[in-house]
Amino acid sequence: MPCPKDRKEKSRDLILNAAVDLFSRYGFDRVSIGQIMKMAKMTHGAFYAHFESKEALYRASFLETLKKSRAARLVKGPLSIKHLTSLVTNYWNLSELEKKDKPGSETILFNEIGNNNSSIKRLFEESYDNLKKMIEIRIAALIKLKQLPFESDREIIAEKSRAILASLVGAVAVAKNLSREDERRQILESTQKQILNMLGVKESELVANGIDENKL
Repeated sequence: MPCPKDRKEKSRDLILNAAVDLFSRYGFDRVSIGQIMKMAKMTHGAFYAHFESKEALYRASFLETLKKSRAARLVKGPLSIKHLTSLVTNYWNLSELEKKDKPGSETILFNEIGNNNSSIKRLFEESYDNLKKMIEIRIAALIKLKQLPFESDREIIAEKSRAILASLVGAVAVAKNLSREDERRQILESTQKQILNMLGVKESELVANGIDENKL
């Protein structure tokens, strides 16, 4: 039979997995402890044996999400324009966001816009900083390999990264609230093309790097 310690760890994992799923789908304010415990198939009263508050669980779920994030794996991929666009476009795909099989830390940027809870605002900023840093690293590497047409200047790279994140978060936030699939897709495609233009990537370079602009 499992020892009490193993049983407690298993129970904590069940709660954490349920929290990752629900928080990534609906955000902090729209998920209750009761909903999390129901999904974990545990009693509501068992929650405080594992977490001191809903905020503490949210942070734990964020760290778990960050650890397994697809974005973190993509940043280790081969250096190319194709992988840069994968990093900043593919994992923002709405169908993947809705499935939430493997949510990334970017979900906080969608779900918690305007949340005034101080703990959540800190995590929002942490999520933003992590994603911005990953994009900056990728842009800097591609500049070094002469695959992007601008100088390796820290402020320029930071400006490009900010603009990419702002464009994508805004586009996905709007698209998530539309029921028309064709309009959702066109919003994302238009935004992705604008990002490539911002990076100075031309159509001929997209083809050379194996990217079909109609499938971004």
